[in-house]
Amino acid sequence: MSNDIDNEYFCDGITEEIINALTKVNGLKVIARTSSFAFKGKDIDIRDIGKQLNVNTILEGSIKKSQDRVRITAQLIAVTDGTHYWSKRFDRELIDIFDLEDEISLAIADEMRNNFGHFEVQNHLIKQPTSSIDAYQLFLKGRSLQLQWTPESLNQAIDFYNQAIAFDKNYAKAYYANLQCYGLLAMWGYMPYKEAMNLAIQNLLIAKEIDTSLPEYPLSFVGKFFWEEWDFKNAYIHINKVLEINPNHIDGLEAMAELCIALGFFDTALEYANTLLDVDPLSANNHYTLAHIYYYQGQFEKALETVNYTLTLNPQLELAHHLKCFCLIWLNRGEEFEALIQNTSLQAEKRTLFQLINDKAIKVPDEMIEKWSLFTEKETMLVPYDVYILSNSNHKDLAFSHLQNMVSQRRGQIINYRQEPFIQSLHNIEGFSKLHESNLVIEDFKPSQDAEEKQSSSILDSDQVETLKEELLSYFTEEEPFLNPQLSLKFVADVLELNTNKVSYLINKAFHLNFNDFVNSYRLNHFKSIALDPKNGHLTILGLAYDSGFNSKSVFNTYFKKAEGITPKAWLKANA
Repeated sequence: MSNDIDNEYFCDGITEEIINALTKVNGLKVIARTSSFAFKGKDIDIRDIGKQLNVNTILEGSIKKSQDRVRITAQLIAVTDGTHYWSKRFDRELIDIFDLEDEISLAIADEMRNNFGHFEVQNHLIKQPTSSIDAYQLFLKGRSLQLQWTPESLNQAIDFYNQAIAFDKNYAKAYYANLQCYGLLAMWGYMPYKEAMNLAIQNLLIAKEIDTSLPEYPLSFVGKFFWEEWDFKNAYIHINKVLEINPNHIDGLEAMAELCIALGFFDTALEYANTLLDVDPLSANNHYTLAHIYYYQGQFEKALETVNYTLTLNPQLELAHHLKCFCLIWLNRGEEFEALIQNTSLQAEKRTLFQLINDKAIKVPDEMIEKWSLFTEKETMLVPYDVYILSNSNHKDLAFSHLQNMVSQRRGQIINYRQEPFIQSLHNIEGFSKLHESNLVIEDFKPSQDAEEKQSSSILDSDQVETLKEELLSYFTEEEPFLNPQLSLKFVADVLELNTNKVSYLINKAFHLNFNDFVNSYRLNHFKSIALDPKNGHLTILGLAYDSGFNSKSVFNTYFKKAEGITPKAWLKANA
């Protein structure tokens, strides 16, 4: 959606809320914020956007906020031909913003179902998170700052979240947001660890008393169990709880992929990584995750290709630069390696590692050995070059000592040590297998039944489908509701005394059509009958289309050509 630049934080927040709401509809593919926002405010051909996101339909619109009122326009556009098959404008008072977000989300979901087949749509997709519109606007300001992921922006975000809480003491999402910010500041070392974690825990204790139904609740335990304690089984349990609430939750999918990587379950890791890319294809972080899987599998060419694309999406992603460096080392590409490490830190360490892997005769510089022999718990590097270099030298005992220290401290940098190619030489050292014993095995990963199939099977049984099919056919034949251009799924559902989910499922199951195609098939047959009647010879084709229930020229022409293979004019000429 394009945004009101003076209220960009507000517009971005509303857009993200609608995206998140639509992800709750099982069976509806929704592209996540990172990839969707890549096109914000840019004049790009709709077909190019569809190709990059691998989607057939684009939601486009605008948000304008003025004092206590908001105007939102939304339209659904077919990628193939640019057809606008649904559009609507919403004008509301700002106080009704949550009802409006829910209304828009439901309208979009309903229209997608009408055009593309059955999936379940809940009665509500957004619930009111706060009773204070002032608190909500402050929360959105905090959210816009948090997503910049810098120490300064995280601290500013916390300030806005606290202001939001001052307006509404029961604003659970603000407490959970604070928890995430403090957790990041602690892990990145930008706040004293104990101080930051105490503040994070304080926010968690308050938030869980207010609302434990949000995915943020189980997610708040994932960092503790996974990264802090390496308690993989409890991490798995809580990640699953996140994905039960929202199967396409980006943080939940990413955590599951990383958990599988740490355990060496690469096939399962690839499944989650590919799901991540399906819902967020332009996220550099997601492509980095995929590249890491290839790297640990020893597919260095494939990993290099993937990490190169990662860096086109985000050239500042430091870990991706290190991963590219590792790929070039294993592929023995000296010139590319030297070009890459120019003007970077730790050049001596990187060159030493390259030479150790590709020229076994070299010796680790004495100053490095001396420095690393004085290893302390406070010393840290984003990537443990000390362990990697020592593991490929004559100082494997010192390497193992460093590794032991890092594992005992549960350092995140070394969590994938079992899979790391640079420390394969340590696997035969006595005690390696006992450094950390995982409490999670591949058998614990239970394949879940397809949620869509599970839900659909309980909607209507085969006997009910046959009975209701006859009722629906009788209704359309006798009452001709399709002549009403405003006919909706809800209207038909009310007549049959069913809910919309059941009618959608009925049409899809009994006729293998979506709602719009089902209705338009009747309209098309009616058009044919009246178009060939000599008494209607004075009417235009478009007039006949409107008399048949079609409500727009583009919809009529598009459907007619899809059904008949020729234009209405050509058909009429051939059948006159």
